[in-house]
Amino acid sequence: MRELVRTNNAVLITAIEALLKGADIPHVVLDQHMSVLEGSLGILPRRILVDDEHQDIARELLRDAGLAHELRLLPGAKAEVTDDAVLGGRLRLTQKRRGHRAGHDAILLAAATGARPGDRAIDLGAGVGAAGLALAVRVADVAVTLVELDPALADIAGENILRNGLEARARAVMLDVTAPSDAFAAAGLGAGSADHVLMNPPFNNPARQNVSPDPDRRSAHVAPDDTLVQWIAAAAWLLHSAGTLTMIWRADGLAEVLAALAPRFGGIAVLPVHGREDQPAIRVLVRAKKGSRAPLELLPGLALNDADGRPTREAEDVLRECQALPLAER
Repeated sequence: MRELVRTNNAVLITAIEALLKGADIPHVVLDQHMSVLEGSLGILPRRILVDDEHQDIARELLRDAGLAHELRLLPGAKAEVTDDAVLGGRLRLTQKRRGHRAGHDAILLAAATGARPGDRAIDLGAGVGAAGLALAVRVADVAVTLVELDPALADIAGENILRNGLEARARAVMLDVTAPSDAFAAAGLGAGSADHVLMNPPFNNPARQNVSPDPDRRSAHVAPDDTLVQWIAAAAWLLHSAGTLTMIWRADGLAEVLAALAPRFGGIAVLPVHGREDQPAIRVLVRAKKGSRAPLELLPGLALNDADGRPTREAEDVLRECQALPLAER
């Protein structure tokens, strides 16, 4: 037999046993009677074992239940998920080890979103929830809905909500951003229901950019030409008449963003993001107001690193100290 899970969480053990029994998978729980030695404190972990012939189906069962992060490694295997601390440890994220992983883009996006306590925000293409949950950590009482198409990522986003204690004001929804309006409404996301939409759409076109061979990474970064227009249309439908959209995009694609925003949004502010202070921008953060006629603003850029490659104080304030960017205050 091989170890499937090791935990000192009695509730989790009961839940996993119920899943295994429901699937008729034989299993054994070891160390159940150690409480006498440890004073009934639940300090020593219990081990759930499954024989080799049932390993694959048992592991798939737990993945489908959103418990992939609890699985023990198979011999010679690397961890399927990682446990990452962001915002100086204020936010903990479970992520897949392989494929697309949340990074600076998500945290910058959250820092550029100007929500206030009591506002309603929707994170489109949320992945594991990094941007939306970073916003929830920074702004007290903001309600966040994480919208993600990939069922595995949506499950992990739900887990990340729970592990950060945000279940009272955050939820994860499995939904395609390009789905019809009735699908959004069925998920409790009606027209005009949001004060803010934040999004990091797939921004590479396979006809113009090299794409990753990894399917998860490719789906997160690669999209056809009309994707940007469709995502902006979805954001406009979700926002009320004075709502704001915040997004991050390739710096060399700014013209595409401005053209796609023009029919529905104004009051556009652009903040360039530079990998190094002596190099051209690699990203643009864009904030737009629904129905506004205010002119375009180009803000001073943010450099993530100085000319010697050291993180700048401004970048550290955002990425580690959970501070907002100037874009969020406009």
